[in-house]
Amino acid sequence: MIERRSTSRIVFVSIFVLLVMGGLAYRLLSLHLGISATDRDHVARIRRVERLLRERRGRIYDGSRDANILALDLEVKDVIADPSILLANNELELATEQIAEVAGLDEAEVMGALDRPGRRYARVCRNMQDEQSEAIRDLGLRGISLRDATKRYYPHNSFMCHVIGFLNGEGVGGSGVEQGMNGFLRGCPGLVESVVDGRRRELYDRRVQDIPAKTGADICLTLDQNVQYMAERALDEVMERHGAKGAWVIVERVRTGEIVAMASRPSYDLNDFGAASQEELLNRAIGFVYEPGSTMKALSIAAALNERIAERDTILNCEDGAWLHQGKVLRDYHPYGRLTVADIVKKSSNIGTAKLTVSLGAQKLSEYLTRFGIGSKTGIDLPGEEQGILHPVRRWSRISCSRIGIGQGVSVTALQMLNALCAIANDGVVMRPYIVSRVVSSDGVVLHEGRPKEVGRAISSQTASIMRQLLSRVTEAGGTGTRARVRNYSVAGKTGTAQKPIDGGYSSSAYVASFVGFVPADAPELGIIVVVDEPQPLHTGGVVAAPAFSTIASEALSYFDIPVPRIHDGTEIASTH
Repeated sequence: MIERRSTSRIVFVSIFVLLVMGGLAYRLLSLHLGISATDRDHVARIRRVERLLRERRGRIYDGSRDANILALDLEVKDVIADPSILLANNELELATEQIAEVAGLDEAEVMGALDRPGRRYARVCRNMQDEQSEAIRDLGLRGISLRDATKRYYPHNSFMCHVIGFLNGEGVGGSGVEQGMNGFLRGCPGLVESVVDGRRRELYDRRVQDIPAKTGADICLTLDQNVQYMAERALDEVMERHGAKGAWVIVERVRTGEIVAMASRPSYDLNDFGAASQEELLNRAIGFVYEPGSTMKALSIAAALNERIAERDTILNCEDGAWLHQGKVLRDYHPYGRLTVADIVKKSSNIGTAKLTVSLGAQKLSEYLTRFGIGSKTGIDLPGEEQGILHPVRRWSRISCSRIGIGQGVSVTALQMLNALCAIANDGVVMRPYIVSRVVSSDGVVLHEGRPKEVGRAISSQTASIMRQLLSRVTEAGGTGTRARVRNYSVAGKTGTAQKPIDGGYSSSAYVASFVGFVPADAPELGIIVVVDEPQPLHTGGVVAAPAFSTIASEALSYFDIPVPRIHDGTEIASTH
């Protein structure tokens, strides 16, 4: 009886073991032999991983001998969380409190990122510096990790902000060079395609693709950090002294069109661009359109001389300060009687200039202003440039010819005005201004090189020579621009004081004051324009803008070691102060 029971148990256990072994064998066979193509693809997809390698953005350098870095990428960390792990371990509140304290964030903000049931990924904060990221790592919180990232950094904060521009939250240039040269700067991301084991650990010997990220190209500007500093400091002084709404400066090399300084006020911090207003973000040097006032007379009189409407010694009656033309009275700031063309430039007579432009005619005046670049973008390699306003002649009124020639009813940008005067300094040839000197790839290949480019001829070299002489008299005793003089150098230029247009006419209290000129007058190297928006209470270009021109010109001439011109007997020109 006992033997029969024992035999039954053995049979039962044997059958059970055979069934289990058979089931295991069947499972193994089904896995290795009977799995469908769809199932195999599914398993492969689960175990295959792709990871993008973040590219580094190219750097931006200035054009000085030291090649100062103006923008670069910094290595930082992003704090990443797995909310499901934090919730499962009841560590949500602890993680929130500790991360907020270390990162200097509001607890409610951190809690909002972490308290997400069912989520496996959340970015808690970005751009953590080494010290902070190490402190978070030391917390040892389960479900919290750090991920490598880069942050765009501007070492000089607001310095040169309108030219450099910024990188927005999506990693795309938002203004300035960062926007205009984004295609060169951005680089190319890399890719790693590999296989992981059951614990999601990469099997390095099974890596399918390993394409490294490519760093973006570096941009070298024509701007010189030292001259830029001179310009920005002068602007700050103007803003403070005259309580201006805004002010801007450009310094350009006459012969090549290279921009060596471009500054605008108000400014903003590139590292905190999100806090800036639209007024602060505006690059007024190329994006602010204004009526130029008397600075336009340099172009109008150059046109009249080039067409031989008059010569420098031609005398015109300036009507003792009031001239009735086409039923409208035109006035001079000071009353004058008979003046030569040379003195019309020196004294900045509205009436004398208007008589010349009326004799020139609307069609010719429009043609010459167009040749100088008025009403068209200069083509500078920066985004945000405005084209100004020069209406076609068919839209001019009966008095337009007399008013546009003196800078009313026409609008320009500061770069247009400066580039036009540089054409007079450059024997009548208009150059295309540019701000990017070179683009160099990460492996040292020059992808782009900025070069001087002639746009066209505005006036003859003979007329340009005469105009340089006439404009140099503006800064002599009795001229409107005496405060623009520079010790030991001759200065040529033109003052501008323009009433701002309002509905139905012009403001009696809001002005744009400017001075535009070049140095040395007899061997031009640098063109400079200073524009001041709504200075108070003094508002004339000769008083408000000319002194800033003098300061910048004096320092820039010394910095570039531009020699003092000599007269024919070999001696230096005497001091003008």
